[in-house]
Amino acid sequence: MTVAVWFRSDLRVQDNPALHAACSSREQVLAFYFFTPEQFAEHDMGLTRQRFVIDNLLSLSQDLQKIGVPLLAERCDRFDDSVKKLLTLCRQYGITQLHFNEEYELNERHRDTQAFSLLTKANIGVQCHQDQTLLAPGSVMTGQGSPYRVFTPFKRAWVQLARRDAVQPLPAPKKRQMPDVSATALEKIERWVKPQAANAFWKAGSKEAYRRLDQFAELRIEGYQEQRDFPALDGTSQLSPYLAVGALSPRACIHAALSANHFEWDSGNPGIQTWINELIWREFYKHLIFNFPELCKGRAFQPATEFVRWQRNPELLDAWKNGTTGFPIVDAAMRQLSTLGWMHNRLRMVTAMFLTKHLFIHWQEGERWFMQQLIDGDFAANNGGWQWSASTGADAAPYFRVFNPTRQSERFDADGTFIRHWLPELNTLGSRQIHDPAPLKRQLCRYPQPIVDHRVAVDRIKQEFQSLKGIALA
Repeated sequence: MTVAVWFRSDLRVQDNPALHAACSSREQVLAFYFFTPEQFAEHDMGLTRQRFVIDNLLSLSQDLQKIGVPLLAERCDRFDDSVKKLLTLCRQYGITQLHFNEEYELNERHRDTQAFSLLTKANIGVQCHQDQTLLAPGSVMTGQGSPYRVFTPFKRAWVQLARRDAVQPLPAPKKRQMPDVSATALEKIERWVKPQAANAFWKAGSKEAYRRLDQFAELRIEGYQEQRDFPALDGTSQLSPYLAVGALSPRACIHAALSANHFEWDSGNPGIQTWINELIWREFYKHLIFNFPELCKGRAFQPATEFVRWQRNPELLDAWKNGTTGFPIVDAAMRQLSTLGWMHNRLRMVTAMFLTKHLFIHWQEGERWFMQQLIDGDFAANNGGWQWSASTGADAAPYFRVFNPTRQSERFDADGTFIRHWLPELNTLGSRQIHDPAPLKRQLCRYPQPIVDHRVAVDRIKQEFQSLKGIALA
């Protein structure tokens, strides 16, 4: 008898509920993974993130070998193909029980329902486990039994439930006897996606993920509240790529934060509390896509905002993508994204508000571009962030809240260190000039003039959202 683990976005050995359950038996254990590039592309997963998946898969295969579990990885075009291949492998290797960790996006849920049905009909046991969040979606509800639509009350309920449970990561399984099955050759897996330029900046694997977590918890977490908004500082954890592919578990992150805070939930160091708050935001967005699956269909969370008359302007959209808007902090952030496949969180909000509330371009355009570029592209967090910035989402920024890029730049990059790094053409400008260079200075530096007027943009977005009140009442 043999049991199997179906890996997806949980590419780690440590603190992996599905793997832990499979290895709790005395049976031989196999691991499966199906790489579905056509489906990934349909979900706007860019090549940088796809290659990061591959790199973490390679690391996972080696980690599994050390505990006596061979990884069988197959390339399939789409989720439907992967389910058929899963059934074939289960039959081929005599699998009696399959374990996997749940995913909450709509297509992924349909895939898992299909797999459960096919395997059950084939008399193969299926057990799913909760992994992507500390608390399972559907478990944090209002007193009336409905999902929370606003973050703050969700957080209060979440903390009450979370503190009752031991936030203790599962140990890695112990070494067991290796089945007489050859793991898929690493050379075969490596050929599925070529490395992209941005991948050079991100070392893959759980070992690296946990090293970064330990380093952050030891050296920077206490200063997180004070430093997290300044993009020139190394003030954030930069763990999001590892959470996105599952090389690191959210439970391990929360446990590390609580350990550094003497296991205090409601008091202690402000920096640690602020970081825990960000982890709860991540949970909130996961719960939203589970409870409101229309979000996975491109719908706005606030129905009235479906009537916003966003403009289509390919030239302005390209200027935003290429970092040539004439707003230094926006352009520097977009160039950081194109180079690293990652962007500082404060700047994600700045650039998102710029696209939606200055250029008046649909948030879906930005959401799609970010997913295609980000190495940490996670649908729930990305969708939640974009809809928050565009004032169409849950607990969204009020429509009249529009970040002034110049003021954001002056406040969070006062001496222009971040801008100079990513816009070297502005190196000769002083700290006051660099945030909004004069027209002549722009010409001399060969830097573009602003493509939009901030005040005109603010007036326009206010008028548009105010007009929705009449539509909503009609």
